[in-house]
Amino acid sequence: MGLYLLMSVIGILALLPFLWMVSTSLKSREAIYTIPIRWIPQEPSLDAYKALFTLANLDFFRGLFNSFYVSALLTFIPLITSAMAAFVFAKIEFKGRQLLFQLFIATMMIPGAITMIPNFITLRSVGLLNTYSALVLPAMSNAFAIFFMRQTMIGIHDSYIEAAIMDGASLPRIFIHVILPLSTPVLFTMGLFNFMGAWNGFLWPLIVLSDRSKWTLQLGLANLGSQFYNYQHYLMAGALVSIVPIIVVYLISQRYVEKGLASGGIKG
Repeated sequence: MGLYLLMSVIGILALLPFLWMVSTSLKSREAIYTIPIRWIPQEPSLDAYKALFTLANLDFFRGLFNSFYVSALLTFIPLITSAMAAFVFAKIEFKGRQLLFQLFIATMMIPGAITMIPNFITLRSVGLLNTYSALVLPAMSNAFAIFFMRQTMIGIHDSYIEAAIMDGASLPRIFIHVILPLSTPVLFTMGLFNFMGAWNGFLWPLIVLSDRSKWTLQLGLANLGSQFYNYQHYLMAGALVSIVPIIVVYLISQRYVEKGLASGGIKG
């Protein structure tokens, strides 16, 4: 009983910031500074949400579209490349496979901040700055995703692959029609991780995207915060809109995530 009570208290405390965001987004500017603080607005209003889409210096619709576009690219392209690499490391025998995999995993110990400058210089030298390719290319080689999916693919019995080979299936067909369907939970799990990371991405898009028309929603909200810091209801409304897609994607993939986390555990 005490454990459930403690968990309930922790859950309520975790929800308080979210509830405050909802409350603030429904208030007028004057009501925000009312003392004592009112959690439930006396006169709820959607003016802050309407203002987001009418601000002259912030194209909210464009930022929202850019975020969906970038998140889709950074979800599916790295997912496909990582799944292909995981399949090779898990099921294809070749000389030096284990050493190469260990070197790949060793890159996980390198902080991402260290690779930003070399990546920036490389992208600048090939003329890819201020393009979405600058966001996608560095993400195509994800050591954690490869390790995570490899652990699941190792658990797929070789008899499935042997039967497919006997039926004349090529490696691409085996990968698409045998390996991927059997790896559905871990694919959904990794896809969720990719989407969350892409949707919430801020620093790297800020570095490589200079054209405001290509800004993602997070960059737009940061710019909104610097210009309308006294209009907290605008900021809270924007923050709430920005987390809705993550909640929706999580609810869609929730039933696969638990299986994917379990199947992605260390094996062998």
